[in-house]
Amino acid sequence: IFVELVTPDLAAAKKFYAGLFGWTFRDIQDGETKYAEAFLDGRPIAGLIHKSVPASEHRQPAWLSFFAVGDVDAAKKVALQNGAKMLFEPHNIPDRGREAVFADPQGAIFAVLASSNGDPPDVLAAPGEWIWISLITSDPETNAAFYQTLFDYEVFELPASEGAQHLLLASDNYARASVNTLPANRPNAHPHWLNYVRVEDTVKMTAKVVALGGRVLVEPRIDRHGSKVAVVADPFGAPFGLLEWPDTESKEVPK
Repeated sequence: IFVELVTPDLAAAKKFYAGLFGWTFRDIQDGETKYAEAFLDGRPIAGLIHKSVPASEHRQPAWLSFFAVGDVDAAKKVALQNGAKMLFEPHNIPDRGREAVFADPQGAIFAVLASSNGDPPDVLAAPGEWIWISLITSDPETNAAFYQTLFDYEVFELPASEGAQHLLLASDNYARASVNTLPANRPNAHPHWLNYVRVEDTVKMTAKVVALGGRVLVEPRIDRHGSKVAVVADPFGAPFGLLEWPDTESKEVPK
């Protein structure tokens, strides 16, 4: 229900995403913390938070995914009982709600949020908005079971490709996320969540990413829906996906 970028250069990140997707920003100063809210046509899209990375550390900037829960403290109990690690204890954020951050049993980082404003409706994202999220992990079946226990998802098996597993997570008859096998050609890759923004032309947007100082991690290719998908990174290395999605394609899952 929410996505937040942790970046070492807030001003440059804002310039990149404004140029790429037309996002606008509202700066929020909370003590020492520099924070910006991103909007598209007046709708909140994401949060961007400045966090300096010491030269001795090689942490990659990343987009953090927030999953809706009714009770953060109850979610913490279930997550820890099922092998997750606590990264940030439950805490309240003004005008947002209560949140906490974990690493799942395979090490992928995610957050939970009990929103004080209610959860957004299940409507198809417009171009420039987040449309999909995918977990890339070393053990899709076990990891899907963890999120099924935590969020009460239904799990559906999708056709495998080249030995890689693909699972679909759904709730309320609506597709929420996919769980996929880590690519064999990336032995140093760690399990992670990857968020996708809906675009009208993946090839054009990939070129725009490069022109704005980002880079291409996975070149545009046809996905299982017959549309093009790509994985890119912003100028500081935070990865995200670009996904074409036809208006005729629903995210509803047949009962």
